[in-house]
Amino acid sequence: MLPKRTAMIDVDVARRIGSFALDVKFSVDAPVAGLFGPSGSGKTSIVNMLAGVAKPDRGMIRINGELLFDSASGIDVRPQHRRVGYVFQDALLFPHLDVKANLTYGQRLRPPSQRVIDEQHVVELLGLQSLLGRRPRTLSGGEKQRVAIGRALLAQPRILLMDEPLASLDAPRKVEILDYIERLRDDLRIPIIYVSHSAAEVKRLADTVVLLSEGKCIAVGDADALMRQPLTS
Repeated sequence: MLPKRTAMIDVDVARRIGSFALDVKFSVDAPVAGLFGPSGSGKTSIVNMLAGVAKPDRGMIRINGELLFDSASGIDVRPQHRRVGYVFQDALLFPHLDVKANLTYGQRLRPPSQRVIDEQHVVELLGLQSLLGRRPRTLSGGEKQRVAIGRALLAQPRILLMDEPLASLDAPRKVEILDYIERLRDDLRIPIIYVSHSAAEVKRLADTVVLLSEGKCIAVGDADALMRQPLTS
């Protein structure tokens, strides 16, 4: 059975990082939810806490009713058990492995019963057929990012986090990867949290938007409506 088309995500967390204080509360339930705001607004901190690679000072994170973190009861599910795929700004591929081995790295850690996203389908969807035997050093920036997306998908996540996945790419490669992300959105039944400070990217991809500013959630709602406001222009 494929993942749900949407995931109910409830976040109520606080964390201090030096002089920066993050204190946000929101709930989203959409195929693609955008975390939008200027640099330094807390977007990456939030996805790091969703993934379990950063720990809130206090609060709660819940996906589809399952608590991943709850400071009150001492729950803190390890990252490898959260079934959250993470695509970073940089591809971060394993340089000593070819593309096929990079793609299947996380999949091998999942029992067969959880392998619902098919390897060949992902390879075809992302146009990776001709790259499988190559090493990361021979790939372009756009090719590396497509492999990173495929690797995250084949780890069989119930939700995919994408943190500024186009930030390190030039304009033509950004258009290319946006096209592939749209294919994922429309073809695979997996919810996406898409992080960006680009209004154009969020308008194109997201159904719901969480607007962030200076570590606070200032609005949550329909992407078309919110992204027309002066703050996001």
